Amino acid sequence: MTGGKAVVTTTTEREATVIRLRGEVDEDDAPLLARALGQAAQGGPPRTVVDLSGTPFVDSSVLHALLAAQRAHAARGRVLVLCGPLQTAVRRLLDVTGAAQAFRMADSLATAMTC
Repeated sequence: MTGGKAVVTTTTEREATVIRLRGEVDEDDAPLLARALGQAAQGGPPRTVVDLSGTPFVDSSVLHALLAAQRAHAARGRVLVLCGPLQTAVRRLLDVTGAAQAFRMADSLATAMTC
């Protein structure tokens, strides 16, 4: 793989928790992402934005973490938005699995803050 070491960061911007993924994120990194998403669902701003624009690859463990987070956010009346632009492999995973329909999606971080 060529996307580099995975990095998951969490910041608060405006009225949202923003979780950014950088590099190739796989099963080794999914628990870190799941923890960040779980914390966002529990408290803080009512909107969580997951910025996937910096990752060329995510695997099914990341998709599982995102789907679990979507359920947790919805159960608490919170909003979860995935934003890009998405790279080809990430878009394909969401499309092929049918998971894209489960998420609110935005083309940019700016759009994700208001959609």
